[in-house]
Amino acid sequence: MNIKIGIVMDTLSSINIKKDSSFAMMLAAQKAGWEIHIMYQSDLYTNNEVPCGHSRIISVTDGVKHWFDIHSEQEIDLQSLDVILMRKDPPFDIEYIASTYILELAEKAGCLIVNSPASLRNNNEKMFITRFPQCCTPFMVSRAKHHLREFVHERYNTEQQDVILKPLDGMGGTSIYRVNPDDPNLSVILETVTENETRSVMAQQFIPEITAGDKRVLMINGEAIPYALARIPAAGETRGNLAAGGSGTGIKLSEHDHWICRQISPVLKQQGILFAGIDIIGDYLTEINITSPTCIRELDSIYSLDIAGDLIRCIEQQLAA
Repeated sequence: MNIKIGIVMDTLSSINIKKDSSFAMMLAAQKAGWEIHIMYQSDLYTNNEVPCGHSRIISVTDGVKHWFDIHSEQEIDLQSLDVILMRKDPPFDIEYIASTYILELAEKAGCLIVNSPASLRNNNEKMFITRFPQCCTPFMVSRAKHHLREFVHERYNTEQQDVILKPLDGMGGTSIYRVNPDDPNLSVILETVTENETRSVMAQQFIPEITAGDKRVLMINGEAIPYALARIPAAGETRGNLAAGGSGTGIKLSEHDHWICRQISPVLKQQGILFAGIDIIGDYLTEINITSPTCIRELDSIYSLDIAGDLIRCIEQQLAA
């Protein structure tokens, strides 16, 4: 098949190819003989009802300083592409939503979008876990300081556990707080994280097993890769995010990890979420990442896997169906 793939992402020059999952996907697509079209959010537009974009046809090379070459640039009808990967990192703002509207026009015309634009809009990565309470530690979503304060007191009184507070639109461990009722800064933290009750946040019971790592599990069409990257917090840190200084180590999925994946799998398939990254701490699901999940390069390196290749083969099957 002479497949044309579009990738909507952050600027090429800004990524770290040693860690970037989008780069792994480019390598896999090139190996399969696909034509790679790179686009940024600012490149997407409509000409009347026709979804269009400014495309850069590129080739890539691994392990070198000059790792991509742009062979041509052109205005294209997005419907001319076979598949488009939406790999733009958050923030999930109105511009991101506008991009999903344009991509949805291409999807309706027959282009496969990974992941489905409607699913990207409808499933906030923090809120998504509320569909699977059987997999989660106690949580609350609110922007009201008194509700969040009550939750902090309740968790400490019943479980003697702290609470994690995080904004619904954060990534990479930004603006995450660990609090308890005795924290002298609790009031100011609640004011800060909610931006004086104008921004909703998620409160989750703290999971002590974070010391063993925040496990990133990758799923392709509802099937879990059997190994996870356990992101272990740095000394004195609560957050395991690599962007926050955590270190990654490979770990085989436990039977309980597989059980969590089986709970989520039917919903992912139903909603056209072909590639997802779920986060598990201890025995609890904490997030479901569907915008631009990472950790392909790290897991491939540790276990000699070909996760991006698996995704490309899955996409081929979808296109052939």
